[in-house]
Amino acid sequence: MLKKITLVVAALISCFVTAVFADVLKLRPGAPATYVVKPGDTLWDISGLYLSEPWLWPQLWQANPQVANPHLIFPGDVLYLTYDSEGRPRLTTNVINNKPAVRLSPQSRMTHKNPDAIATLPLGIIRPFLTYEQALSQEQIDALPYILGSNTASKSAADTHTLYVNAELVAGASYAIYRQGSPYVNPENGEVLGYETKLIASTRAFRAGSAKTDTTALVPASLNVLSVTREIRQGDKVIPAYDNQALPAYFVMTKPEQPVDGQIIAATSDLREFAKMDIVVLNRGQAQLAAGHMLGIYRSSPTVVDGREGPVYLEDATKLQKVLRDFGGEALAMPREKVGELMVFKVSDNVSFAIVTQTSRPVRVGDQIGNL
Repeated sequence: MLKKITLVVAALISCFVTAVFADVLKLRPGAPATYVVKPGDTLWDISGLYLSEPWLWPQLWQANPQVANPHLIFPGDVLYLTYDSEGRPRLTTNVINNKPAVRLSPQSRMTHKNPDAIATLPLGIIRPFLTYEQALSQEQIDALPYILGSNTASKSAADTHTLYVNAELVAGASYAIYRQGSPYVNPENGEVLGYETKLIASTRAFRAGSAKTDTTALVPASLNVLSVTREIRQGDKVIPAYDNQALPAYFVMTKPEQPVDGQIIAATSDLREFAKMDIVVLNRGQAQLAAGHMLGIYRSSPTVVDGREGPVYLEDATKLQKVLRDFGGEALAMPREKVGELMVFKVSDNVSFAIVTQTSRPVRVGDQIGNL
């Protein structure tokens, strides 16, 4: 009898401790006790099976930025939901070669070349942006090497195989060809934060060339064209690409330590509205943000005029009222509400690229970003 009471008390204490910690993690009811990793899974997907807020997964997976060689997980691995001595939920991977199960410990940002290892977010979506997309200042663009011409003496071509560049390049390295696009403008003050760089082609250098010196003339570098998205023109800019090199696989998702208040200023699609897993551009750079930062997406509710004839939305005012700024009452700014969440994955000097991870309503350019 005493043994039974002891077990009941121990169970209650364990449940209490677990519940307190689970309140922080919001462990999903019915979270699976075991899970077999499948091809195409991401850490975000797996964490979503266990947590209502998947970006808190480091607490569940015990991420440790100081671990030099964190354990990766691969398709076929079995994950176990366990609890530590304090009743906190933990994910562990299967026993391998009769060795004890190990805690999963991805570091803050690591890279790997194994295509089978499970990444934080779908690399298929963010890979082009990690590899090619840039947000550059006018000074940076002006300083880049550029296309002198091709082996066909064409001012623009879509099927050219060999290009010549006015710089010394690294033979065998990959290079992307860009054209300056639209400016990223800060809506707060009209400042140009950088310029979109439109990918024209991907290439590989097969002759390094040599730079001009006081005693020698320029020997142009030579590029083989690998793929083309639009016609290549003389003057198009050349930037090293990072394809086939180690790409970021893990981002420990965290809240920024300081308050963040900015806006979505562009999207990589031409759509008016966008949704989960779309890529957006933010008007905040490396001074405020870092890869892995999780932010909320917010939208101000429609302004209401509390007028003589009762409250009406400002957008329903007549044209004359809008011209005269006479709405028959006080215009009240309504609270802003969260419409989604995003994760920053690439940061430039003045802008950042982020992926939308969750939405309750379609996201738009002009929506605000802030701390969760």
